[in-house]
Amino acid sequence: MRVVKFGGSSLANGPQVQKVLNIILAEPKRRVIVTSAPGKRADSDIKVTDLLIKYANCVLQKRDYQAALNQIWTRYQEIADFFDISQNSLQPLKQELIELPLTNYANYDFLMAAFKAHGEKINAQLLTLILQKQGVAARFLDPKTAGLLVSDVPNDAAVLPQTYQNLKKWRQTQELLIVPGFYGVTESGQIATFSRGGSDITGAILAQGLQAELYENFTDVNAIYAADPRIVTHPQPIQVMTYRELRELSYAGFSVFHDEALIPAIEGQIPIKVKNTNHPNLPGTMIVPEQHFHTQNVITGVASSNHFAALYLHRYLLNKEVGFTLKLLQIFYQFNISYEHMPSGIDDLTVIFDKRQFTEELRQQMCQKIQEVLNPDYLEWIDDYAILMIVGEGMRNKIGVMKLITSSLAKKNIGLHMINQGASRISIMLGTKQADAPIAVSEIYHQFFN
Repeated sequence: MRVVKFGGSSLANGPQVQKVLNIILAEPKRRVIVTSAPGKRADSDIKVTDLLIKYANCVLQKRDYQAALNQIWTRYQEIADFFDISQNSLQPLKQELIELPLTNYANYDFLMAAFKAHGEKINAQLLTLILQKQGVAARFLDPKTAGLLVSDVPNDAAVLPQTYQNLKKWRQTQELLIVPGFYGVTESGQIATFSRGGSDITGAILAQGLQAELYENFTDVNAIYAADPRIVTHPQPIQVMTYRELRELSYAGFSVFHDEALIPAIEGQIPIKVKNTNHPNLPGTMIVPEQHFHTQNVITGVASSNHFAALYLHRYLLNKEVGFTLKLLQIFYQFNISYEHMPSGIDDLTVIFDKRQFTEELRQQMCQKIQEVLNPDYLEWIDDYAILMIVGEGMRNKIGVMKLITSSLAKKNIGLHMINQGASRISIMLGTKQADAPIAVSEIYHQFFN
């Protein structure tokens, strides 16, 4: 059995859905299909999930929502018309959308989660109708019926362990199961969504629970590439990579596959294949366990991200002061701030953050508190910070990788804020100025792939 997930661009309109049908029916092992909400049909288009958020906000603000509702339904109606689905068959789906504001929700956050989840739910129901019309024994499987239970966090839920026990009963089904992605149901019966893009997570959960031989993830790119195509022209596609390589690269901006979706796949040791709905015959990228993996390259990929900032503290004899770091961490806890890395020397320490968790006011308050409690000799907030990740299983047994990296950057006069090699020895992290990051990515890529 294979679990197959299709992204929003793959299900954006009738012609795209026809490609999805062709892919499903081309391989009998594809027995469980996970849907996303309809995505953009063109760059200027709006995703259905965003339209549902607009609909929910109209309801919460007690404004007229009829225009938003009509805009959402038009997207589904267009797909249905392409396959000549009758209005009688569609009416229950439309009614679900209409009745969303009338449902009882635990709070506003659960209302928003339920509205967003219906992008996937109605698309799964519609795909089921289309398949049935073509004579396929397809069944819509709601997460509640499937037993996909999640934590009581409306818009950032986590799967509960009993889900995998619940899914066992669906392993021997003879029907084609169509499951909406992105959400599960809490133990109290409320809909809760995963983080944005969480249909990948649903697919991985099902792959583990159903003990699938393969989890296929169809999107709008041919493969995962060794570098961002917006930075490097025609980068090399990655044929095979490991779970942990993708995890490391996702940290610095690889966004083809939701990195949280790797956890259920890793736990179940389910290989993942990323492919393109528009070019399904291309090989794509296979993501596999580390065991028995043999790489042909020193590095697998290089990525960068600009959503970081750093706090630099200097204090003489810092390494002799017991409890300094503990006090610092207590301040982070007080302000509900998480940190990414903390490289240090004998008299100084740098803390790297995901700066998306800060407002300007929060940053100032935290720095002021650090100044009051720790009284550093020097404190500086560095907002111009990017992180690069150079990742590859092949680096573990290769001497001189760091020299190749730093020498190529030196030729471009790129300075480094920070260098950190992970204990696994498959990743090197660099800190640079944001303007230097794309140049650094390009130089490192060409150093190893030319």
